[in-house]
Amino acid sequence: MQLPTLLRTALLATALVSGAALVAADKKPAPAPAKAADDYPLKTCVVSDEALGSMGDSVKYVHKEAGKPDRVIRFCCEGCIDDFKKEPAKFLKKLDAAAAKKPAAK
Repeated sequence: MQLPTLLRTALLATALVSGAALVAADKKPAPAPAKAADDYPLKTCVVSDEALGSMGDSVKYVHKEAGKPDRVIRFCCEGCIDDFKKEPAKFLKKLDAAAAKKPAAK
């Protein structure tokens, strides 16, 4: 059984549009500018005090707290994330103190 030409054209157009949408949705967002990493107030892990990057690439973690903006925290390794989660206020206080001491970017 053959489909009428108009129906075949409509099906083909739908398939092409759907495929283009899937390709567009599959693209990853552009990486954050390098300047954002320079604004991080610590050069060491907030938990272990080891230098960021001393155990390979530093690990970024997004801390979410109800009613407050999300915060990116950098660690020397993934193992420090669990320690951070046990007492986030303690480590956030340390991070905030370091940020207060850092001169404002121009």
